[in-house]
Amino acid sequence: MKEQELINDPYNIIITGVGGQGNVLASRMVGEMLSMQGFDITIGETFGASQRGGSVMSHLRISKNGEHSPQIPMGRAHMVVSIEPTEALRVLKNYGNPDVKVITNMRPVRSVSVISGEKSYPEAQKIKQWISQLSEKAWFVDTTEAATNLGNPILGNVMLVGALAQVGNLPLGRDAFESVLRARMPENKVAVNLNAFDIGKQLIKI
Repeated sequence: MKEQELINDPYNIIITGVGGQGNVLASRMVGEMLSMQGFDITIGETFGASQRGGSVMSHLRISKNGEHSPQIPMGRAHMVVSIEPTEALRVLKNYGNPDVKVITNMRPVRSVSVISGEKSYPEAQKIKQWISQLSEKAWFVDTTEAATNLGNPILGNVMLVGALAQVGNLPLGRDAFESVLRARMPENKVAVNLNAFDIGKQLIKI
């Protein structure tokens, strides 16, 4: 294996969403892809009321120099990957900094309080504006729509792994992803997940 260098060591990623969107699986896939290439991976997870659509956040710390604590220090995220747009803002409030990069799926998941009219959900353009102001670089995609077109909205989490790979800050190649898939899933699910990964890469314009 060719030795890989990290832009930062440890490189800190937060993958966030709400319960049921599959961000925990996405974080495990990313961790396994990097672990098989010799990186030390520490994953810490925090769950809100995940069974009721609450916040779910996975911290990944990637290093060549040993394991680090599972919780990323405040203000020290290098990358935020969000399956729900307002969850990106929630993470940036505590872990963002002027150099952080963000990949956000723009399909909203509205809470019960929003649906009942107690609270309002921000307009998409406002969310984009706020995220852009809080980050060095942001990409806005609709992986939910793209995944629905493949026949399963949950594949949006795999598309975001592909999007993260396309950004290029980490060695997240297609071969490594396929190896993780084959270790985790039955053969009849490999092709559609590989397709989702490829579509996710295409959604990112560098």
